[in-house]
Amino acid sequence: MILGLTGSIAAGKSTVARVLLDKGAALVDADQVSRDLTGPGSPVLSRLVERFGSEILDSEGRLDRANLALRVFNSAEDLEALNEITHPAIWKESLSRLAELGARHPVVVLMAPLLLEHGAEAIVDQVWVVDLPLEEQLRRLIDRDGLSRDEALRRIRSQMPAAEKAARADVLIDNSGTLEQTRALVDTAWEDWVTPLLEIY
Repeated sequence: MILGLTGSIAAGKSTVARVLLDKGAALVDADQVSRDLTGPGSPVLSRLVERFGSEILDSEGRLDRANLALRVFNSAEDLEALNEITHPAIWKESLSRLAELGARHPVVVLMAPLLLEHGAEAIVDQVWVVDLPLEEQLRRLIDRDGLSRDEALRRIRSQMPAAEKAARADVLIDNSGTLEQTRALVDTAWEDWVTPLLEIY
């Protein structure tokens, strides 16, 4: 069984993923796949440097993600170029890891911020969306990444609206409470949505 886990930036996807891991699920993290595919000397990194220039590298030749993010979130054209270069490779590798883990684990979570944008409902059994009110999302994003409010808003608005993601969810997790409250919501959703199917299989 594949659970697709998504949500807007800074909504708390990783928090929910950790709870699911505690319940025995395996995880494919598309952001980690992206980091793995853009290491020094990788074909994807070479294409990024060709498109954006060597200024996106740090002093050791690694991708400076903060620098690249500042650039692409201020230009729709640059963001589109980034997605065209990285996303096919990310999805190919993510699917490979899903197949590998799925052969050994009854439940695998595919965590991806752009899960719905890429039509991944077709490859997952359930869509789980982590939701958070906009003001709290902004606060967390500003605190986490050191952004201005305008920068944080641009990043949020570059993604599918949270309301649309929520409307397409099988399971909606409200992450505006405490960690214990979020864990309780995930526990309930697991019992309602996952356990019955595991018993069938």
